[in-house]
Amino acid sequence: MPRSRSRVRAPFAALFKKASNESMNLYLRYFDNEALVHNAEEALDFLSSLPDIEMDEELAEDIRSYVASDVYFPKRYKVRPRVYFIIIKTEAETMQDFKDKKALHAVGTAANKKENNPVLLHLNEEQAGWYEGTLDFKRVVLIPATGKYEYRDTHFVAYCKALSGIDCYNRIVEHLRSRVDSRSQFPSAKGKNFKVKYLGAWK
Repeated sequence: MPRSRSRVRAPFAALFKKASNESMNLYLRYFDNEALVHNAEEALDFLSSLPDIEMDEELAEDIRSYVASDVYFPKRYKVRPRVYFIIIKTEAETMQDFKDKKALHAVGTAANKKENNPVLLHLNEEQAGWYEGTLDFKRVVLIPATGKYEYRDTHFVAYCKALSGIDCYNRIVEHLRSRVDSRSQFPSAKGKNFKVKYLGAWK
């Protein structure tokens, strides 16, 4: 028998202990709904205002635990199959700073030292020619039966002329952005969801 889920009512501060990690702000996004907040209470208030998200004590506890932890990787929470909202820790003070990719918290010392990152060095190495780029991303698609949108895992392979691995990545993402829903999410070029292979010089 499924466990019943009790509804959490604001203010959340009366129900959960205060988060210890208060130096980081939080960026939250669920399709077109996004916010930059300063603590877990504001995050929970924002999420509870979205009709699709059922905010209960278990979910709120988990979010508070993530906010208070020393984990800086983004975290996704499932709303329903293939549909998620995301929380990203950031030192950005405003939404514009976040959009400009300022003050994102670096994970690990290698992220602060590009010269010591072999993946980044490989991507930036200039070698003009043909490249094969493979990208796995979250594409936003409309479900006609329900009239709602969902994220769908999409595998995309392209062959293109480029000057480097990162140039290949940028060309692929630019191509896709003009052809899929703007809310689709693309992985980092340095992550496991992008692979690139040099095929040879063009003639």
